[in-house]
Amino acid sequence: MEWFFYGLAFLVAVAITASAVYALNWASKKGQLRDFEKGAASIFDEKEPIGEPTDFFPGKDPKNPKRKR
Repeated sequence: MEWFFYGLAFLVAVAITASAVYALNWASKKGQLRDFEKGAASIFDEKEPIGEPTDFFPGKDPKNPKRKR
C-alpha cells in the first residue's frame, strides 16, 4: 500500500512540473517575457510618476518624513 502513495506523489509532481513548463512556454510564445520594463512602468500615471515615491505612513508629512503632522 505504501507504493500507492509514492506513485500518487510522483504523478502529482509530474503534473505540477508539466503545467509549469506549459505555462512558461505559453508566456514565451505570447510575448509576455519580452519587455519587462514596459510592464513594470504600466502601473504609474500622472498622479504617481516613475521615480517619485508618493506613499507615506498615516500621520506623517509626505514632504518631510521626519516631521509629524
